[in-house]
Amino acid sequence: MTFSDTLTALTTAVKHSWQYCNGDAEYQRYLEHCRLQHADGSAPVLSRKAYFAAQTQRKWHGIKRCC
Repeated sequence: MTFSDTLTALTTAVKHSWQYCNGDAEYQRYLEHCRLQHADGSAPVLSRKAYFAAQTQRKWHGIKRCC
């Protein structure tokens, strides 16, 4: 493995880690889901901002306790 290959692998790993940490990977999975499951346009695709607002709303509002 050359230095260039190692650097490319490291750069890819850092990029994927960053996408995972900032939620970009989650949004990409959402887009893929929409493309596969709602190809007929039956459900609107949320913008990145609207998607994260909806996720935050779902996560932090409502009852969040066990009893």
